[in-house]
Amino acid sequence: MREAIRKKLIPPNPLDRMISFLSPVYGVKRMRARAVMALASSYRGGDKSRRSLSEWGTSSGDADSDTLPELDVLRDRSRDLVRNNPLATGAINTKVTHVVGTGIVLQSRIIRGALNLTEDVADAWEKKTEYEWRLWSESTNCDVENTLSFTQIQELAFRSVLENGDVFVLLPLRDTGNPYRLQLQLIEADRVCNADNVGDYVNDTGSLSGGIKRNKSGVPVEYHVLRGHPGNIFAENNVWDKIPAFGSKTGRKNVLHLFHKKRVGQTRGVPDLAPVIELIKQLGTYTESEAAAAVVNSFMAIFFKSEYDGGLNPMQPQTEIGGKTSDKAYKMGPAAMIDLFPNEDVVSVSPNRPNSAFDPFILAVTRQIGVALELPYEVLVKHFTASYSAARAALLTAWHYFLGRRKWLVDGLCMPVYELFLIEAVATGRIAAPGFLNDPLLKFAYLNSQWTGPSKGQIDEKKEIEAAEKRVALEVSTLSEETAALTGGDWEAKHAQRVKEINKQKADGTFKEVAPDEAMVQDPGEVE
Repeated sequence: MREAIRKKLIPPNPLDRMISFLSPVYGVKRMRARAVMALASSYRGGDKSRRSLSEWGTSSGDADSDTLPELDVLRDRSRDLVRNNPLATGAINTKVTHVVGTGIVLQSRIIRGALNLTEDVADAWEKKTEYEWRLWSESTNCDVENTLSFTQIQELAFRSVLENGDVFVLLPLRDTGNPYRLQLQLIEADRVCNADNVGDYVNDTGSLSGGIKRNKSGVPVEYHVLRGHPGNIFAENNVWDKIPAFGSKTGRKNVLHLFHKKRVGQTRGVPDLAPVIELIKQLGTYTESEAAAAVVNSFMAIFFKSEYDGGLNPMQPQTEIGGKTSDKAYKMGPAAMIDLFPNEDVVSVSPNRPNSAFDPFILAVTRQIGVALELPYEVLVKHFTASYSAARAALLTAWHYFLGRRKWLVDGLCMPVYELFLIEAVATGRIAAPGFLNDPLLKFAYLNSQWTGPSKGQIDEKKEIEAAEKRVALEVSTLSEETAALTGGDWEAKHAQRVKEINKQKADGTFKEVAPDEAMVQDPGEVE
């Protein structure tokens, strides 16, 4: 106890001294009690002696030890929920629609000062590059399977990350008939596993885990890719391709690994639904039970009372108990009627459906699921009935998440692919970029770009446009930024088209000046 007092630095206070002076015995007991309290946990959550926490089992493993052993099961259950559970598939679809939607579009924004280019020359270079990018990205030749455009690859890649935890993108160069040889090949998460060790992470080592081999610094150096999906009995499930992460001579990336890294040292991604798999499953089961009970209640549920031992037993010969009916298939159904025998009666049963507590319970659970998935309840279930302010707050909260994941997808997929595309374009002479292949600073300046996706939309367009107008007037925003936020488009392209339209209207005498207030029509039903 003295050692504990010394280590915890518990000096006697004036009250301790006074009690010890008056009663040394009580003084010792008091100091002992203070020492015991000092030895207790500083955080109640870390106190193992508390009854509510004594049986709480936790894991102290690293990221891979906590993730890889159950990863296959998590993937399977996540996919099953997305296939069969409305809430799960709705959550995934909502994220994909708002993050990718119609596509994340390139807008070249080279750094003019670093490249020493005039505005006209820089604008011409940006337009030329965007045309070349569209030539490649809008063609299915960018896909190894020749079925997807780059926009569709964005959507499928992001959906795969949400459902499976991660996805791999191979970057081969092949002759396709298109001026560019760069192609993309998506590899589903299950196919990347340790060679000769399908789905078994017991034999993982410090340098090889989850099908990814790393060097001492943790940098991926090799990916083990199974030629066929483990679930395909007709595929080559015992043949692996060991793909280097980088080219041996050029250092070019051969593989992109997309996953949301949440812990230091994490090798593989976890499905987005992982924290709420059990809750969504239980909620789905409960919903199905309530639906079945409501269907049964829609039929007239009755019990037959009879003076005969057999009652309406269809196995009893009719000649012994009489009766009018000849239908021996007694079952419930809509508008079903059965004639009774003499001295028989019916008793109706009320199963209390629909359940009045169903909606409040579903609401409470769905809110918890929404918190885990970073989707407000209103956005998760598409239910905007509270008020304008509440709906706007929910959309703004969700939009922060959507923009964050869009930036993540741009950094992990769009920009690396655009860099490889531009390297090939410059190397083949289709785009002139002096110094791009030699000077890292010039390369960075040429690659500088802006990627725009679907806009967040507006609940009250009049208020949104007025706010945008004030932001531009205060010079805290630009027309380009506001256009991207309001409509998701390119201001320069819209401006050029608008100038063309105005000139044509002036030429044929149909142009009419429209005051801003006349153009902004407010729907009274949208105001709180």
